[in-house]
Amino acid sequence: MNENRHLPDPSRISVLMAVILLAFALTRVLNVPEGNISVPVFGVLLTVPFGIDTAIAALAAALTAAGMEWLLRTHPSLQPGETREHWLLPTLTVLALGVVLNSLPGGVNWWLGFGLGALLLVLVFIAEYIVVDHTDLHYPLAAAGLTVLAFAIFLILAIALKASGSRLFLVAPALFLGGFLVSLRTLHLRLSERWEANWALGIGLVGMQLGAALHYWPLTPVQYGLALLAPAYALTLLAVSLADRVPFRQAVAEPAVMLALLWGFLFWFR
Repeated sequence: MNENRHLPDPSRISVLMAVILLAFALTRVLNVPEGNISVPVFGVLLTVPFGIDTAIAALAAALTAAGMEWLLRTHPSLQPGETREHWLLPTLTVLALGVVLNSLPGGVNWWLGFGLGALLLVLVFIAEYIVVDHTDLHYPLAAAGLTVLAFAIFLILAIALKASGSRLFLVAPALFLGGFLVSLRTLHLRLSERWEANWALGIGLVGMQLGAALHYWPLTPVQYGLALLAPAYALTLLAVSLADRVPFRQAVAEPAVMLALLWGFLFWFR
């Protein structure tokens, strides 16, 4: 009977979480005026706001990738060059947390978002550690959990971007990056560690284009998030089925049902 059980070192995960959360907590005490960076794009000068919040979110994302590498070094089943896929989701989680915290007002709401974000990040760290070993007793649960967490993070990111009121030229790349990383990680996980970058690029582009089309529609942040989550999830399911050589008519059935179901929720959250 399979009895392998691997969990991350509690001391390492505690240190990693403390460093990342301290970085975000500093944004509540540091009072640095926000500046702007002007970037010429095809003859048009775009002004990008850049402040301490953005800098800390970028730093926290870099720390997360490095920290995930450090955390995985204690796994007894780790193979050389096997860590990169485990950076994707934790890094995206921290970037999404940065967007959420930057869009929330101070006070109880900010600290609630801070606490829930910390919980989400811990779950991602633990699940990514477990799925290193396919023979781990908890692998099926961790793999399924990572899929749920990945799309939950994409939903949170889309909602936060809509709620923040950011300009479209900032929202579009963020949606592309979120859709690309979530689908890439999910496909790699579901397809026995095969990389399907073309599918992931296509799903990211669809999410970005749909997000741009709906950006100025009178949708609530939750409606906007669900509108983008539906095709991202449906296309990922379709990619998995087609990669497994399921006939197209069968492969399209489940994605179509999920697409209709998730888009149906738009009317519930009016």
